Amino acid sequence: MSMFARLTTVVVATIVLVGAAAASQAAPRVFVTNEKSNDLTVIDHPSGAVIKTIPMGKRPRGIAPSPDGKLLYVSNSNSDSVSVIDAKTLEILKTAPAGIDPEGLTPSKDGAVLYVVNENELSVTILELPSLKTVGKIEVGLEPETAVLSPDGKWVTVSHESSNDIHVIDTGASKVVAKVPVPKNPRGMRFAPDGKRLWVACEGTDEVAVISTADWSVAKVVKTGGERPVDVVFSADGKRAWISHGRSADVRVMNAVTLEVTATIPVGPRAWWMGLTPDESHLYVTVGRANEVVAVDTKTNKVARRIKAGELPWGLAIVDVP
Repeated sequence: MSMFARLTTVVVATIVLVGAAAASQAAPRVFVTNEKSNDLTVIDHPSGAVIKTIPMGKRPRGIAPSPDGKLLYVSNSNSDSVSVIDAKTLEILKTAPAGIDPEGLTPSKDGAVLYVVNENELSVTILELPSLKTVGKIEVGLEPETAVLSPDGKWVTVSHESSNDIHVIDTGASKVVAKVPVPKNPRGMRFAPDGKRLWVACEGTDEVAVISTADWSVAKVVKTGGERPVDVVFSADGKRAWISHGRSADVRVMNAVTLEVTATIPVGPRAWWMGLTPDESHLYVTVGRANEVVAVDTKTNKVARRIKAGELPWGLAIVDVP
């Protein structure tokens, strides 16, 4: 074989190997529930292309990935059910009853059970995974909205729009162990990455309540600067937080240490639930009244693109799909 032929063979082999490696890399997908059109929009990142629209049950709202990112759990609020979707094939694998009016939901850290908030039933339904068999019920407060899992998996916190408090569920004992009063109309919550703080967006007072998880007390309450805060997202290092606002139609960026607002990003009416891409380069937010999902460049704090979703987009989850 000539020197040229050998070099050509090496170059071609290298290209094939690089191409194979690129093909095997995970690609982020953005999953968005549309509560009025009763479907799920799947978006490719970074292209922003809509990959598929999946028909769901009636009024899909809450959405959460499994711990390994292979599955998505979606609550169909007016169908009183939860559906399981394969994140790669985009097929609905199973749908099962999940109490009355399921809304927010979160799996346990080990993926053994799914906690589902039942807004009209004033409870949390515990579903065994993967069977989706109901194995428990936990009574909570008035008009429960959201459930989030602590980083260590020990706690699930539930916000209540009408009783204006946060209930803390011990996942080991499956019972409420603390009730924390917060300002009016708490909605979205997020634990800081170190698990030491829980931020709660209080829609009725335009504030965020910062709860210390050491003793489940409110350490500080701060104005967000916007109207009707709904969701909170943290950077992985815990230094930045993004807060969506339904009425002022924006996302506020806050220094998570000093609690000062550092930027305001107009996105559109009814800015609701959010998610960061794995590399934290973009923040996606559902904009309900515009029937859009907006991607924000987190470096420039500007809208990078607008993507048409279904009618009244609500929940959002982002996962890496192999």
